[in-house]
Amino acid sequence: MSVDGPSVNGLSVSGLSVDILIVGAGPTGLALGIDLARRGVDALVVERGEGLARGSRGKGIQPRTMEVFEDLGVLDGILAAGGEYPVGMVWQDGKQVGEHRMMDPAEDAEENTRFTGPWMVPQWRTQEILFARLTELGGRVDFGREVVSLDESFDQGADGVTVRFAAGDPVRARYVVAADGGRSAVRRSLGIGMAGETVDPNPMLVADVRIAGLGRDYWHVFPPRADTDGFLAICPLAGTEDFQVVAQFPEGTAVDTSLDGVRKVVAARSHLAPEDVTELGWSSNFQPRAALADRFRAGRVFLAGDAAHVHSPAGGQGLNTSVQDAYNLGWKLGAVLRGGAPEELLDTYEEERRPIAAQVLGLSTSVHRGEVQRGRATRQLGLGYWESSLTVDTRGGETRGEGTPAEETRTAPERVRAGDRAPDVTAAGARLFDAFQGPHWTLLALGTDIGTEMPPALPQTVRVVRAPAHEMYGTGLFLVRPDGYVGWAGTSVTGLPEYLAGVGERP
Repeated sequence: MSVDGPSVNGLSVSGLSVDILIVGAGPTGLALGIDLARRGVDALVVERGEGLARGSRGKGIQPRTMEVFEDLGVLDGILAAGGEYPVGMVWQDGKQVGEHRMMDPAEDAEENTRFTGPWMVPQWRTQEILFARLTELGGRVDFGREVVSLDESFDQGADGVTVRFAAGDPVRARYVVAADGGRSAVRRSLGIGMAGETVDPNPMLVADVRIAGLGRDYWHVFPPRADTDGFLAICPLAGTEDFQVVAQFPEGTAVDTSLDGVRKVVAARSHLAPEDVTELGWSSNFQPRAALADRFRAGRVFLAGDAAHVHSPAGGQGLNTSVQDAYNLGWKLGAVLRGGAPEELLDTYEEERRPIAAQVLGLSTSVHRGEVQRGRATRQLGLGYWESSLTVDTRGGETRGEGTPAEETRTAPERVRAGDRAPDVTAAGARLFDAFQGPHWTLLALGTDIGTEMPPALPQTVRVVRAPAHEMYGTGLFLVRPDGYVGWAGTSVTGLPEYLAGVGERP
């Protein structure tokens, strides 16, 4: 990280110079910062707030994101900070009238993962854990750094971008990643449109509170009554003494997010008294909507997380899709900046992530409207990159047909194909995910002797794992990307060196 000012259009620019500037210190920006730090990439995270954002917000961490967090080195903290989702308890006239399952249970070994369902961690705590890991790796977050408008903030040159702020010196970066939320200042400055729809015209209240006299064994649900304006749900937040209150209001209501406002709605819609709500830690109001950015890249600037896609909170998809954006982009930026990969590799970020975001947006909306139950689809283990230009399967008849829907039609057990998430299985007495962990590629040689066929010098960034054939994978060679998806598959090494060279992995 340099403090010498580069020259931009013949003018001297004072301030920092970095490889990557990440705008936004939410889960997306922090996860990306971690991934880049472990790759030795010089990255800086900037955040307009004076500290990490508060609030439970996205509290559900799906199994696929738990796998990502394991690789990023934060799983132990996430497990210690949270817990399983409680069963719903429906109340009527002050009495418990029956349990309600909020999501379909996972089948045993349904997707070959150690994580069978979502794990509840308040978002503020997830951010603290990610921030601590980033700091441990030598990463940095600058708070109080608000990006200003396009005509003042960006000057895209051939070798970088200059970003200016409301306060403090500008920063020159080779690439910028906008992870600054649904109202992204970076996206608006670039003039990138964001098409969407209102998922529900009724505004919502969400608040983190302390409540006396309410048990923590259930997610308490109070359906609408004739004398109330909407439902009320009160969920105990795992790992804390708080509850998350969610209430719906009629279209056009001005939602009161104060302590008195929360007390009134809780008392009106439940058997609790106003004074039972003893503390208010954080509150917000929102209108559920779904929106997708027209592009995820503009030159040297990338959009990630809510800056690229905004979800209804139903189904717990927003935070998870966002973290996986970072996981996809991180290894590609590292390959270009540190591994000598061609610049064109970065084009595959939008190619791969925008269709995923569009699909998950549809899922979130369907869950919100009660058309789809939370379950296998919302766990995000069946998402893949079958149509990506980075997906190559040289085995005849093994590639997924063009336009084939993703997880809706995937039935286990199918053999692993290029583009799939590599399943977490035990082979030769070892867990494959233990071999995958780290910023490297992994070549699985299953049930085949490739000792004489192996290219004479594989890149040091490719780890070779030999094991017998496995029922999930079958027999063959499987090149697993740093983000855990099978990029290339074959029965021999023919084509493997060329594939690796194309993504910048050379001996």
